[in-house]
Amino acid sequence: MKEELLAVVLGGGKGTRLFPLTKYRAKPAIPFGGKFRIIDISISNCINSGIDQIFILTQFNTRSLHRHIYSTYRLGRFSEGFVDILAAQQTADNMNWYQGTADAVRQNLRYITEVTAQYTIILSGDQLYRMDYYDFLDTHVKQQADLTIAVKPVSCAEAPKFGILQADANGRIFKFVEKPAIDTLDSLKSPGLPAETPLLASMGIYIFSINILVDVLNKSDGDDFGKHIISTAIDNYRVIAHQFKDYWRDIGTIDSFFLANLELTALNPPFSFYDDKFPIYTRSYFLPGTRLDNCHTEQALIAEGCFIEQCQIKNAVIGIRTKIARDSKLENAVIMGADYYESENSKNLPAVGIGRECIIKNAIVDKNARIGNKVVITNQQGKEFYDGADYYIREGIVVIPKNTTIPDGTVI
Repeated sequence: MKEELLAVVLGGGKGTRLFPLTKYRAKPAIPFGGKFRIIDISISNCINSGIDQIFILTQFNTRSLHRHIYSTYRLGRFSEGFVDILAAQQTADNMNWYQGTADAVRQNLRYITEVTAQYTIILSGDQLYRMDYYDFLDTHVKQQADLTIAVKPVSCAEAPKFGILQADANGRIFKFVEKPAIDTLDSLKSPGLPAETPLLASMGIYIFSINILVDVLNKSDGDDFGKHIISTAIDNYRVIAHQFKDYWRDIGTIDSFFLANLELTALNPPFSFYDDKFPIYTRSYFLPGTRLDNCHTEQALIAEGCFIEQCQIKNAVIGIRTKIARDSKLENAVIMGADYYESENSKNLPAVGIGRECIIKNAIVDKNARIGNKVVITNQQGKEFYDGADYYIREGIVVIPKNTTIPDGTVI
C-alpha cells in the first residue's frame, strides 16, 4: 500500500508574505528552529509516513533549496524511492512559468502519471505540523472519496484568515468560502464540532485519486487549488473532510514564522523536535557543540556550532555557527546563524555574528549578518511596517536580511 501514495510538495511562489526572508531564497528554504529548513517538515512527514516517492515543485530563488534537498535527502541506491525537484521550465507545449499551485501541478502531470501510484497527496511547503499521511489516506479510501481535504476546526475569530469548508454529518464537503466575512460565519458551521471551534478551515493539504486529479485539472483552467479547483471539485466530485486535531500552524507570514520559532523555546512547546518516533530530518552539518561562557539564558533554543560569551539571552532561537560577543542582550529574537566560520576579515567589516554590547529585541537576524558593536535593534519608534536601507519592519518585528552589515552604534 505504501507505493500507492505519491507526494507532491508545492515549493511556493515568490513568498511575498515572508519577505525579506525570501529576498535571496525560496520560502521552503528559510531556516527554522535553529538548524532546520521549512521544507524539512513536509518531507519528514512523508518519510515518517512511509512515503518514498516525493516530487518538489519549485520556481523562485531555488538555488539554496535545491542544494539543501540534494545534499540531505538521498533515499539509497537499493530503493525505488526518490525526492526529485520539478523546477518550472518552458517547453515546446508551454512557454509559461507556474501561475499558481494548481497550474504548477498541471504542468507536471506527465511526471506524476508516470509514477505507479493510485493516489497523490498535495502538500504545502510552509506549514508546521506532524501527520501520518496514511491515516489521511485511510479516510480517503474508506469514504470512497475522489478528493479528501485535511481540515482543522477553528474558532470564529480565526476563521476569516482561512478558506472555510462546510461538511455534512458524514464528512462530505458541500461548500467552500475563501476568507469569509465575520457576519457570514454562522451559515458556514459544520455539525458535530465543539462550540469553541465550530468551523472547518482548509489546511491546504489534499489527497486526490490520480485519475480525478488529471480530470479536474484538465477540465479547469484555474491556476490555484484554493481559489479555483476546490470549488469546482465540490460541485462535480465526492469531496470528503479529514479532521486533523493536533498542532498545526501556517508559518507563511513574518509574524506567524516568528511566533512559531519562539514557541519552540518553551519547556513543553506545542510543537517539539524531540520526538524519536516521528523525527524531523535535515542536513547533517558535522559541527562541534556550542560553547557558552558565563551566560544567563532563559528559554533559549541554541543550535550546534555556536560560541556565545557573557551574554543575556531570553526567549530566543539561536541558529548554527552563531557568534555573540560579550555583554550583549537578546530577548524575543530569532538569530539564524551563519553558513561558514569567518577565519579573517580583510574588508574591515564587523565580524559575522553579533558584536559586543548589543541589544536585540523582537527581531529576526538572517544568516551571515554582521552586527557591529553597541548596536540596538528594538524598533524604538514602534513602527508596524517600514522599509529601511539595511532592515525591514514587518508587523512590528525588525528583520535584518541575509548578508547585511549593520555598523557599530546603529540604533533601529
